[in-house]
Amino acid sequence: MKIPRISPQTLRVLERFAERPTAWCYGYELSRETGLKSGTLYPILMRLAKFSLLETKWVTTEDGVPPRHTYRLTPKGIELVRSSLVAAPAAAKGRRPAFSGGRA
Repeated sequence: MKIPRISPQTLRVLERFAERPTAWCYGYELSRETGLKSGTLYPILMRLAKFSLLETKWVTTEDGVPPRHTYRLTPKGIELVRSSLVAAPAAAKGRRPAFSGGRA
């Protein structure tokens, strides 16, 4: 499956994951830290998971709080983050860098 081009919003999510690549994150935490609204963030997270760039799991607690979805980068996602952040200056100039193998 070919990985699509990266949007500025997706780059923002990847930059956040780059800060702690192996840590699990809640969607609300990602929304707060990236400034992206849920209607933008969750489709990005689903797309990254679809391309096996994110691992997802449900976390349940014993105190009656509903289960929450958490996310973290896969090894493939970590590799992508490292290569995408090198291409990030292109995004700052208004171009969209490719995830991999594409043209910027």
